[in-house]
Amino acid sequence: MPLNLTSLFTVLTLTFFSFAQKEELLSKSHNGLIDIEGGKLWYNLTIKNKKAAYKTPLIHLHGGPGGTSGFNLSVLADERPVIVFDQLGNGRSTHHRDTTLLTIEHLVEQVRAVVEHFNFEEFYLSGGSWGTALALEYYDKYPKGVKGLIFNSPYFSTPIWTADADTLIMAMPDSIQSAIAFAESTGEFNTNEYQAANRYFLSLHGRRTAYKRNPADTIPYDFDPFIYNYMWGPSEFTATGTLKNYDNHLALKEVQVPTLFTTGEFDEARPATIARLSKLVPISSFVVIEGAGHFSSNDNLQALEKAMREFMIKVDHK
Repeated sequence: MPLNLTSLFTVLTLTFFSFAQKEELLSKSHNGLIDIEGGKLWYNLTIKNKKAAYKTPLIHLHGGPGGTSGFNLSVLADERPVIVFDQLGNGRSTHHRDTTLLTIEHLVEQVRAVVEHFNFEEFYLSGGSWGTALALEYYDKYPKGVKGLIFNSPYFSTPIWTADADTLIMAMPDSIQSAIAFAESTGEFNTNEYQAANRYFLSLHGRRTAYKRNPADTIPYDFDPFIYNYMWGPSEFTATGTLKNYDNHLALKEVQVPTLFTTGEFDEARPATIARLSKLVPISSFVVIEGAGHFSSNDNLQALEKAMREFMIKVDHK
């Protein structure tokens, strides 16, 4: 039977901090809510066995902005606790249209709320796409307790991101390039031609394989494109929102913990670019996920899992 929130917190306290109790932990996902400014933050914690509860947990930040959490990385919960959550305004957290909450500062504090809720003394922090920008921003402000960082298909700079997109678009058919150029010159992004160009781009560099639904992903939620459009824009390769001029990639030079960079072989976060960015971090490693686009946890979860697992085990043993 599922643990309730009170008993779950008790178990976590005992296992993470006192190491005194040996009772069995359930291998099922637990969902909860955290009260924060603007509403309630939904999270999921997965621990698959008692041994895993003694290892340094992993907190994963989803992409977007305006995306939602998935359960694919719960495959790692046989080795350590895995926590995911939906950023406020998305998925199973409270939805809103309050743009004063859609700032880097507020989103960093949401991550902080999760860390404080579980009272973690030490943890790994990973992100996917937009989630990597948020992970780096969190580390900038709250480095204490972060044992290692994992940047999957990272985004740290809109100028760098859009330059990569331009490079990829140049290799596409003339009709696709023309549709994109016309939309960006006129601001008309709702045309059939632009939407078709977006779908073509994503088929090559976004999710390259059929969507694989995780068995644990059974909780319904509504997708709301408002945050993505407000903070980013109409497509992956056109930035018109509040992040249009965002650039924090030089903060990588200040990272003092071991860091793993991964990106898909065909990712819109181009391997050549991510390899270059990884060299800004003093202690870093870089892995290309074969056959994958931007959604490597869907396109080649086995390879991504292997890279993340090996990285965290290596850091655990230092």
